[in-house]
Amino acid sequence: MKCIAVTNEKGGVAKTTTSVNLGAALAEMGHRVLLIDMDAQANLTLAVGADPQQIHATILDIILDNVLSTEEILKPTGIEHLHLLGSNSGLNLAERLLPRQSGYETLLQKKLPFIGAKFDYVILDCPPFLGALMSNALAVADIALIPTQAEYFSIYALKNILALIRRIREQHNPSLAYRLLLTMFDQRNRIHRTLYQYLREHFADGLMETVIPIDTRLRESAIAGVPVLHHAPKSRAALQYRALAQEIIHHVQETLAQPA
Repeated sequence: MKCIAVTNEKGGVAKTTTSVNLGAALAEMGHRVLLIDMDAQANLTLAVGADPQQIHATILDIILDNVLSTEEILKPTGIEHLHLLGSNSGLNLAERLLPRQSGYETLLQKKLPFIGAKFDYVILDCPPFLGALMSNALAVADIALIPTQAEYFSIYALKNILALIRRIREQHNPSLAYRLLLTMFDQRNRIHRTLYQYLREHFADGLMETVIPIDTRLRESAIAGVPVLHHAPKSRAALQYRALAQEIIHHVQETLAQPA
């Protein structure tokens, strides 16, 4: 099982869009995928057509041992090989309750092997702030996938999440890798092209080759409550999310091939 934390302190950079469509692309390839919604806004839950009000337990309940079995709360999404651990507003309590626990930043690290044992990939859709939930996600992840726009404020905000990744590496998860993913990219926009080149020059191997374009089909699929791969399977965004899944798989295979 490999864990991918889709994360960024900045909101509106397509974290949830990336989580659901990367998950759908991996599932389409036959991999067993678990999506975990770690944001009380429950956008990932909504993105697969689930109702947050019908979610009776979240990742917080698992971390705090409020549920005895995970089987009953890991829900099928209606898409083959793709399951959901959803969210609701109760997850707002996490930032208050988790820091009261001893070693709180690694609580999920202890639980995820049991939650994700039947899956090939677990994708964590993180909240847009640097708190206890994000720290837990990074402490357990193999890869931190950081969606970012080719916009000044979005790129400027990277310094905070990268600083947190460095701290988590030093204290809890030395093998944590990170990759930047450029989203909502408009090739016709000169500023976008300039900032994309800046990212390529300054982050080199830390930048995914795949670029997610602006595509109205992504907004439509969110309203429909299905991944864009199912809403518009031949759209530009669907093709690029399939390419992203291939790139992630290649990274995982390279990592596994490295000697211990």
